[in-house]
Amino acid sequence: MLRNKKIIIPMIILLVLGITLIGYIIYRNNNTIETLSKYGSRGNEVTQIQTKLKRWGYYTGNVDGIYGTQTLNAVKYFQRKNGLTVDGIAGPATLKAMGIMTSSSGSSSGSSSYNSNLNLLARLIYGEARGESYTGQVAVGAVCMNRVKSSSFPNTLSGVIYQSGAFDAVRDGQINLTPNSTARKAAQDALNGWDPSYGAIYYFNPSTATNKWIWSRPMTVTIGKHRFCK
Repeated sequence: MLRNKKIIIPMIILLVLGITLIGYIIYRNNNTIETLSKYGSRGNEVTQIQTKLKRWGYYTGNVDGIYGTQTLNAVKYFQRKNGLTVDGIAGPATLKAMGIMTSSSGSSSGSSSYNSNLNLLARLIYGEARGESYTGQVAVGAVCMNRVKSSSFPNTLSGVIYQSGAFDAVRDGQINLTPNSTARKAAQDALNGWDPSYGAIYYFNPSTATNKWIWSRPMTVTIGKHRFCK
């Protein structure tokens, strides 16, 4: 009888420890599916948020990895300008708009990233050039892709598109319109490498442009109402 107790008690202890460990693993996994930065947070993700918002003109404070009042206000400003829920919390939707990979999206396939860029670029094309020819719409998308490759611009598509003052469609909110099938196809062609702009990183409408500097840029081609230049 005593021998049986000596065997049973350790087994019960091991069983309890095993159940506890399994419960902890499940809890940890369920609570780290989405990355979330908010007021008071610290770390690398906050540094990424500050860096991007500073580059785009939303944030003027120090890049210190501390989610303080200035970072909170900058995130709200970004959310307000880009049709997101204005809560000051860098949740999955806000991080996605900034082009920051969350813990869950980091394990996603390449096709998921491609689809995200496709949707964003289609919205930009629709907001900027839905009245242009198909080639003209692809050219607008190509300008975005050329900027991603250029050292003078952010190195992500979301960074290029949301760079402060870069596109009228972002400034006036048309970036939030639902793109049609033509804009989506144009975005796909631009992402896949078609460049009717011939390497342009700028474009403008000569009939409405008031910026004298843009006229000094070397022209590559004119398509519809847009003049494309380097």
